[in-house]
Amino acid sequence: MFDNFINYLQSKITLTREDIAMVESVCRLKKLRRRQYLLQEGDVWHYNAFVSKGLVRTYRVDDKGVEHIFQFSPENWWAGDRHSYLYGDPAKFNIEALEDSEIILIAKGDFENLLEAIPGYNTFQRNLLERSFVVLQHRIHMGNSYTAEEKYNEFIKAYPNIINRIPQHMIASFVGVSPETLSRIRNNATKK
Repeated sequence: MFDNFINYLQSKITLTREDIAMVESVCRLKKLRRRQYLLQEGDVWHYNAFVSKGLVRTYRVDDKGVEHIFQFSPENWWAGDRHSYLYGDPAKFNIEALEDSEIILIAKGDFENLLEAIPGYNTFQRNLLERSFVVLQHRIHMGNSYTAEEKYNEFIKAYPNIINRIPQHMIASFVGVSPETLSRIRNNATKK
């Protein structure tokens, strides 16, 4: 049941049998059907969530009813509302399955125990957070400096294996353009 997650961890750090047993003992499997929520805005987020199978999106709806997609999380990616997790505030994001998905959940206290108990796990998580921060900085820079076409090309580079699994209007939301603009960009790219 947790094989994909354990394989993922073993590709990052060395785990003993005891470490694996400890990880498995705190993991909870959550199965989501397509369009089912893992988290809804306003709830408090208490977990680290690893996408073992499927695809989820993290998004928010603004005051005008417009969706703004923050992240897509396919297999072997993490998802969550970091602010809610760290501070116990109501979540500002929704996390919804775009496909039938299997999510590994680890409660905050259990996760912190793993960081202390398993050699290398803390360093792995710190490196993961640092890489995430760099990605977010790049995303902010893109939003301020890139053309719509450049943003779309960056999306293709970041998510090459899932582009055909996501509806065009969601890609447009992530990139920050209208669906019509994205359609024009895609049409121009096929003509080149």
